[in-house]
Amino acid sequence: MLLENKVVVVTGGSRGIGRAIALASAREGADVAINYWRDNDQSYGKASAVESIVGEIEALGRRAIAVEGNVAERGTGIELIRRTVEAFGHVDVLSSNAGICPFHAFLDMPPSVYETTVAVNLNGAFYVTQAAANQMKAQGTGGAIVATSSISALVGGGMQTHYTPTKAGVHSLMQSCAIALGPYGIRCNSVMPGTIATDLNADDLADEAKRAYMEKRIPLGRLGNPDDVAQCVVFLASDRARYVTGASLLVDGGLFVNLQ
Repeated sequence: MLLENKVVVVTGGSRGIGRAIALASAREGADVAINYWRDNDQSYGKASAVESIVGEIEALGRRAIAVEGNVAERGTGIELIRRTVEAFGHVDVLSSNAGICPFHAFLDMPPSVYETTVAVNLNGAFYVTQAAANQMKAQGTGGAIVATSSISALVGGGMQTHYTPTKAGVHSLMQSCAIALGPYGIRCNSVMPGTIATDLNADDLADEAKRAYMEKRIPLGRLGNPDDVAQCVVFLASDRARYVTGASLLVDGGLFVNLQ
């Protein structure tokens, strides 16, 4: 039980990688507070995504709450942390995971697409990290913050000129926060997923030729799944990574290093 009796906050926690992080945390003994955005709360069988994940966590014998809100708004992070403390008494881990990637060409990109992506991915990470860090400092017991960056922080993408800078920013945010928050015993790290198959990119990967191309580029020979990332987040959040801060962990099956 790597996170036994800890309280984990996950943004963007109802679907995709965030959902896997929430479940993996619960399996390792944590109670979980999930942030979700109502526009993304699609159905999982007979229940909504957020109802489903809360039910799964409770079935594991752990407690869970769900707090709706857009992380791009500063107040969302503050309210999320307040509600978490109200429910569970403290905050030990933040998984800053919420993010969007609406593919678009550069030359005719509407300002709204760029501004929304920056607001959710970078501003949202900043605000929720700040809120969680203030709570951790007040508790005086340290904590761990793990942000979901991306392989896109290290490489370019012709249809991602608005997205890749935000993920580089998240990576850099964790590096700087590691310095700023280290004196309070708060560790800050990031994971950098490669191509992870989720319901969010299912349509894009339904193109068999594209999927085969991506799989061929990955040395391990397969796309990632959300739990591949979640297990790395759990490690970085746990005491096994007690001397790790300011680090980034590629979770990409070797995609980044494959130049062939």
